[in-house]
Amino acid sequence: MPAYRSTAPESAPAPVSVSVQLASEADRPVLERLWLMFRHDMSAFDGSMPALDGTFRSDRLDAALAGAGWAAYLLRSGPYPAGLALVRGVGGPARVMNSFFVARGARGKGAGLRAAREVVARHPGRWEIPFQDANAAAVRFWRRVAAEVAGGAWEEERRPVPGRPDLPPDVWISFGEAGTGAGVRRPARPASPASP
Repeated sequence: MPAYRSTAPESAPAPVSVSVQLASEADRPVLERLWLMFRHDMSAFDGSMPALDGTFRSDRLDAALAGAGWAAYLLRSGPYPAGLALVRGVGGPARVMNSFFVARGARGKGAGLRAAREVVARHPGRWEIPFQDANAAAVRFWRRVAAEVAGGAWEEERRPVPGRPDLPPDVWISFGEAGTGAGVRRPARPASPASP
């Protein structure tokens, strides 16, 4: 018997609802599992390997849950954990989206964009968001977040990864509160090759 094949045209994925909740120590077990998934994804870009016990370093997660100058968020889709966001520099001159992760089942459906916008809105002021240039999905995602949050008032630069001269520089997107834009530029786009 032949396999069933739908003749219906493929449609865009249905949006996934997402809520953003400030995490507490009680959320640690769920955040630690999400952290493992996040670090596994990131290992493709930084070459990190798990420790002998199968975990990845979690000092940033520990710092975010400890509080002082950090905020940890648990992203949920209905009752299910869908990701995390760790923000440092809360109360300082610039907030940094230190870590941001959306589970694969919720990607490409708008959940990450809505969550990122909500996290940024909870901490008005200057923002800096680092990511790896080799992570094409992150490049597209964070440029879209910057454009939606700050319009044309954002900038992009490359900065060395502290303590990792073996890695290419990280890309950092920076933007201020909406409408501040003075002296801010959008990144230059690479020139396309001349046609023959």
